[in-house]
Amino acid sequence: MKYAAQVAYVGTEYAGWQRQSQALSVQQVLEEALMRVSSEPVKVVGAGRTDSGVHALGQVASFTMNKDWDPQRLMLAVNFYLPRDVSLMEVRRMPEDFHARRSALWREYRYFVWHGRSCWPHLRGLVWWRKRRWDGESVRKACRTLEGTHDFRAFCKTGECPEDSVRTLSRVRCKRVGDLSLIIVRAPSFLMNMVRIMVGNIDKIGCGGESLPWLQSLLEGTGRDASAMTAPASGLYFWRVAYKDFTFTGNGGSCSLIGREQAKNESYQSPSLFVRRSGECSERILG
Repeated sequence: MKYAAQVAYVGTEYAGWQRQSQALSVQQVLEEALMRVSSEPVKVVGAGRTDSGVHALGQVASFTMNKDWDPQRLMLAVNFYLPRDVSLMEVRRMPEDFHARRSALWREYRYFVWHGRSCWPHLRGLVWWRKRRWDGESVRKACRTLEGTHDFRAFCKTGECPEDSVRTLSRVRCKRVGDLSLIIVRAPSFLMNMVRIMVGNIDKIGCGGESLPWLQSLLEGTGRDASAMTAPASGLYFWRVAYKDFTFTGNGGSCSLIGREQAKNESYQSPSLFVRRSGECSERILG
């Protein structure tokens, strides 16, 4: 029986999503928990591969169990064996041809930046604490520049860039409330480190270190060394995934497997993340 699960995790202690021989990954702990429930090995496929230290609210994993489980009971059973920083938020029965990665229409990442002179201790490790403030108009123009189809070779980790580095970004936005900035990036697929390098380049422009013509030149297939820094993993979240025919609400409320028309609707909003500022709720920008 095929299942899909919405997986949320704090990625600080993990070497990314994908199983590795020399380091602990989220895929590994999930497969180990599933094996304890099913009493046999279970192979998990993720909708995307997050880097070391990157978090997720809306990762989607598909897998096959050796018997028919009630989805709610399966979620509870697996969560019992998972570490505290990884949780299944919802489980659903799926058609046998469903594949978490290949069936996806698009993926969305969100990057959180805290600009305050001091940072709430509750947020450390969950945002990029960047004390320098951004110029809002420059950042918004940079986001609009990145939208569309471009050669993102300058936005890919050195030595990991494929021959075809052209990608299409359907949405790049920046929202701001108080000391908290949020970058939203949506696309069918991404290059390695692409979102974090994008944020590094946006930061360069937002702080006045470079101009929009410089950013435009990076979209012409130049090398990684022409770009700015790679932003820290701590601020990045794999937020949600869209599919054709299913809706995945989950207790976390961040992941949407939504209908074709809704998937194309740029105004679709998910519930807010848990990050709040004292005296001022940041839900207005978290969407």
